[in-house]
Amino acid sequence: MDTKLLDILVCPLCKSALVYQKAAQELICKADRLAYKIEDGIPVMLVDEARKLTAEEAEKV
Repeated sequence: MDTKLLDILVCPLCKSALVYQKAAQELICKADRLAYKIEDGIPVMLVDEARKLTAEEAEKV
């Protein structure tokens, strides 16, 4: 994932910073507890397609 792209991407819902999880290929929004998947190097920044994180998953990020 391009670091320049990571610097400018924010959560489309709340505009907070995202955490890149390389192993899971996801961008995590801690505030909304959402995980946006990355497919073929392209982040899918659609709230409707984001995975909801459990409280335990959100704490680990």
